Amino acid sequence: MVNASLAQPLAATAATTSQQQTGARIDIEHVSHWFKLPNGVLQVLDDISLSVAPGEFVALLGPSGCGKSTLLRLVAGLEAATTGQVLQDNSKITRPDPSRIVVFQDPTLYPWRKVWDNVALGLQARGLLKQQRQRVDDALALVGLTAFADAFPHQLSGGMAQRVALARALVNDPQLLILDEPLGKLDSLTRLQMQSELVSLWQRNGFSALLVTHDVEEALFLANRVIVFSDRPARIAAEITVDLPYPRHRGDARLAELRHTALRHLGLDASW
Repeated sequence: MVNASLAQPLAATAATTSQQQTGARIDIEHVSHWFKLPNGVLQVLDDISLSVAPGEFVALLGPSGCGKSTLLRLVAGLEAATTGQVLQDNSKITRPDPSRIVVFQDPTLYPWRKVWDNVALGLQARGLLKQQRQRVDDALALVGLTAFADAFPHQLSGGMAQRVALARALVNDPQLLILDEPLGKLDSLTRLQMQSELVSLWQRNGFSALLVTHDVEEALFLANRVIVFSDRPARIAAEITVDLPYPRHRGDARLAELRHTALRHLGLDASW
């Protein structure tokens, strides 16, 4: 569980959260992207324009394979857009940077390193570990894993391993947390718990967040805005503002209305 004393809600909306001035502003401007294949090219993104305000939590929904994760890679600086540009605080993103941290579906922990050493990887790679060791302890406390600092990954549950991955990201004090279906492989109960913990971490630290998920309810529970993509090549089909304060309640009638709206834009509302 997230340390409650470290996870007090700081905001009910992104506007309040952004007052901490720690989140990045991201501007995606007329981005299109193609992959070169042996038999030609495959377009995956078509003229995407989207902004993430400082401290805002934005979720991306869309059909599998439509290009959502590709867009995250462009924002992370792992590759360059074919056309258009991606900006962080008005500077063009051209390469990966510690201010933008990606958390993937798999925790990708090194099995031979203890939890503490896995969390310390980012600081170690940047030559900062000797001076900033306390940040590793602080990150583990934030995700409630202080008692497991000396454990190995194989001794952790799936949810615990994903919390280690979050701690490894948070130790770098990111301005943008890029979340590529980070809860997708967890069992349903652990996933619900982790959703609440992720909201608490976001509110506690004030970073901006960009999430890809296939779970409509997860997107609506976590995000200030939900962007619905079309099938490939992805275009923005709809933008849904989640006008509910935190903490959110899963049985809220407004959430049910928004879920129906999202499913309608995805063409999946016939059974709801």
